[in-house]
Amino acid sequence: MRKFLVVLDDSRECLNAMRFAALRAAHTGAGVTILSVIPPEEFQHWIGVADIMRQEARERIEAHFEVFAKWMRDRQGIDPELVIREGEPVTEILDLIREDTQIGVLVLGAGIDKSGPGPLVTQMSKTSGSLPIPITIVPGEMSKERLEAIT
Repeated sequence: MRKFLVVLDDSRECLNAMRFAALRAAHTGAGVTILSVIPPEEFQHWIGVADIMRQEARERIEAHFEVFAKWMRDRQGIDPELVIREGEPVTEILDLIREDTQIGVLVLGAGIDKSGPGPLVTQMSKTSGSLPIPITIVPGEMSKERLEAIT
């Protein structure tokens, strides 16, 4: 089964990327994999403190994931898979795409700040020519109704 890969983070644009991935998956009989990456700089502390921080980060991610997963299951009939990794986001995204051959599309949300679409969209766009899958960039300001209409 083909899967849409979407990145879960604390950005506002993440919501539109999640919606788009779930709606497209529901309409095409695909699945959704949600990746959350914990940056390594979060754990530059003593070992005991780092372990506690790592566990808290995972719990926060799982709680955030459950909000999206419940909506996807209840509204779209999609049961998403959660993958949590530690490292640099771009590296972890690329590694997961290489490892999971069922991932067919990477879905990213573009920020609406004056500074640009966001670091992840900027970095992934630079490597898009060599990716084995297409990237879909969902505008952060796109309305829920418009997303539903185009998916």
